[in-house]
Amino acid sequence: MRRIIYGCVLAKLTQSVLAAESSRPRGVGPEHAKFYKSTDLFTCISNPSIKLSTSQINDDYCDCPDGSDEPGTSACSYLSDLSPAYASDLSTDNASRSIALPGFYCKNKGHQPSYVPFLSVNDGVCDYDLCCDGSDEWAHVGGLKCEDKCKEIGKEWRKNDEQRRKSLGAAGKKRKELAAEAGRLRKQVEDRIQSLETQIQGSVLKLKSLETALADAERQERGRVVRSIGKGSKVGSLIQMAKDRIEELRESLVEVRVQRDIGKSRLSELEAILSTFQAEYNPNFNDEGVKRAVRSWEDYVARDRPAIGNDAQDRDLDEIAKPDSETGVIKWSDWEEGEESDVDVLYKLEEYLPIAVRGWVDQRLRDLRIFLVENGVIAATTNSGDESKTLTDARDALKAARESESSLRNELSEHKDDLVKSYGANDIFRALKGQCISKDSGEYNYELCWLERTTQKSKKGGSYTGMGNFASIDSITVEDDLPPDGKGLGTGVRVALRYENGQHCWNGPNRSTLVVLACAEQDEIWKITEEEKCVYRMEVGTPAVCEVGGKEKEEGAKDEL
Repeated sequence: MRRIIYGCVLAKLTQSVLAAESSRPRGVGPEHAKFYKSTDLFTCISNPSIKLSTSQINDDYCDCPDGSDEPGTSACSYLSDLSPAYASDLSTDNASRSIALPGFYCKNKGHQPSYVPFLSVNDGVCDYDLCCDGSDEWAHVGGLKCEDKCKEIGKEWRKNDEQRRKSLGAAGKKRKELAAEAGRLRKQVEDRIQSLETQIQGSVLKLKSLETALADAERQERGRVVRSIGKGSKVGSLIQMAKDRIEELRESLVEVRVQRDIGKSRLSELEAILSTFQAEYNPNFNDEGVKRAVRSWEDYVARDRPAIGNDAQDRDLDEIAKPDSETGVIKWSDWEEGEESDVDVLYKLEEYLPIAVRGWVDQRLRDLRIFLVENGVIAATTNSGDESKTLTDARDALKAARESESSLRNELSEHKDDLVKSYGANDIFRALKGQCISKDSGEYNYELCWLERTTQKSKKGGSYTGMGNFASIDSITVEDDLPPDGKGLGTGVRVALRYENGQHCWNGPNRSTLVVLACAEQDEIWKITEEEKCVYRMEVGTPAVCEVGGKEKEEGAKDEL
């Protein structure tokens, strides 16, 4: 029963739609049909005071100042705000002469309805891109007949539109992923800021503690008495020189013994060769050179030759070659400690005191010296080369802590600056920052690095040319036709990235690039143009600028029943 009722309702609606379409004059769209309902009189849309007979509609003569009486002809195609007054409206005050209709309406059944400029009506050209049913050439000027191609064109358009919508849907999902990644990265920065602030608070407390420790160490240093000859004294320097010289001689002796042993080995080998030669040569062989060599060897063997070294000498040399630390002949530590001064002798009096009293006396003596130094009675210890390890460690620790705190504060400042930077809606470009895409475009390779730089490089070689460094995120209005593959800017407000202060152009400005973005499934450079000298424009697709869900608002995107 419900199906029967639904069928009846649908039939009624269809009849009413067909009736409405049949009652509309040629060239009138459904949104303007209400102005053409009367069967007796027609009122000019923008000039209600002017009323015409319905027979004057589409009579190929422009009667209404706004051209609304000629929706299906080109009679009023010349109308504009600058058009002169005509006889039909000379007596009408304040008549609007701006055209009231958007154009000639093409139903394009099987495809999308559209409007054609009035200038294109019956101009002898089939405008299939706008009027695929050929109804704009209804007069068949010159015998031209434009066939209805809406079925084929609509089928192809719907196929491309389906692919485009799927791509936009995928792009919308990718944008959600980018937004989630951008949120994660922002949270990471915020967490790092909190961590740095906590570390800096701890660092400040540590600095105060180290400053106090250094002040105490410096105060104790002022009470310290130098009790031995420093390394910088003449005696200390002489001792060090003697120690170094003896070590140098010891090393030279070891090297000479090594060379001597090598020479002995080679001499023994040579003597063995000559002895064998003497025993085995043929004395009947009449060679004066060989005979002289044998006589010379016999004379060499007959002479008395002192032995080269013996075991006793080698033992002595081994003992001499040992380091002083092993032999104990010279105890350098005794010499390096230096002689005791009168002050040392005085301080050694503590050794005769009981252990319980010794520490108390030592501290009181130090306090007394510090008091005298601080009040200018005696001079402080000035030998920086003999600075105590405690003071050196305290000073180094404070220096390292200050450098660490400075590094933490610099990092904190960078992260805070990063949080206030503009990364676009939902911080979306934070997820893309630093990533690069490129395009091969004939003579050059172009590269775009998100929020960093744009560059070009000639295929003939050479280095990269900077086309601009990232400056700001902006928006611009574009009015471009969208190609069938969807890789274009279309019409409307688009996000734009400005890259400025690139490499200087010879006899021109610094290079700059305007990167205009449109929704796409993948990051891709579509087009590069040089609008002025060294002023470039990139058209780029990216999911970062897609609306959530991949939906885009476009005029005329609905199919008509």
